[in-house]
Amino acid sequence: MSTAPAAPARPLAGRTVLIKCGGSVLDEGDAGRTFAEDVAELADAGTRVVVVHGGGPQIDTHLERLGIQPVFRHGLRVTTPPTMEVVRMVLSGQVQRRLVGLLNRERRLAVGLTGEDARTFTAADRQVFHGGQRVDLGLVGDIVDVDDRLLRTLLDAGLVPVVSSIARSADGSGVRNVNADLAAAALAAALRADTLLLLTDVAGLYPGQPDRGEVLDRLTAAEADALLPRLTGGMIPKVQACSQAVRAGVATARIADGRIPHAVREHLLTGRRTGTTVSP
Repeated sequence: MSTAPAAPARPLAGRTVLIKCGGSVLDEGDAGRTFAEDVAELADAGTRVVVVHGGGPQIDTHLERLGIQPVFRHGLRVTTPPTMEVVRMVLSGQVQRRLVGLLNRERRLAVGLTGEDARTFTAADRQVFHGGQRVDLGLVGDIVDVDDRLLRTLLDAGLVPVVSSIARSADGSGVRNVNADLAAAALAAALRADTLLLLTDVAGLYPGQPDRGEVLDRLTAAEADALLPRLTGGMIPKVQACSQAVRAGVATARIADGRIPHAVREHLLTGRRTGTTVSP
């Protein structure tokens, strides 16, 4: 696939784009470097870009070094207090620092923050039930409030906020770990973004999910919701994020393979799109 720049498929100046970059993408060859180049290109075109990042593989590595076995239920990380310390440290101290460094290598562009800063994210404990019983996820939250004033100030200054998905708790008891896909959806809705792009380590959604086949090109939010009972692992919050975003007013949400060099350019600047788009 060619990585040469091409004319934008539609004007992006003044538009708001929310990009979620998975931690697995950053570990994939030159994907991190080309991601930074693409974001800088978008910013130079006058696009208002916000990046929300994950860090699952990096968190798992640190937990295993400490002898803590990562545990997932319903696609979400079970977060005990010791796990929360690792999540906080890795997201804001390692993954975010790398992303900000890559972006600022292009020019003075990126500012790193977490959802705790200026109370950008406030979360309540996530309620998950299975077989009529509540599933204990520990310190996992759902965003119930977004204060976007700090982000809008940074965007107005031509900067790119890079946001870690840690939120203050609604009850004031501390912080909560929020799935980065769902955090990106909440932020896209609050900023009235035109596009939510979720970059991950799969090509998109498949009609026989979880069995592989030809990737579904386009779904409505209702069709995406209908797929949820068949989904497993991290694909659950991704589809939930896309559905929630478009129902809240985001024009389109897309799940795409971020391991492809210049994936952002391919999807937002050239019109040569792969992956799966969810629309209202």
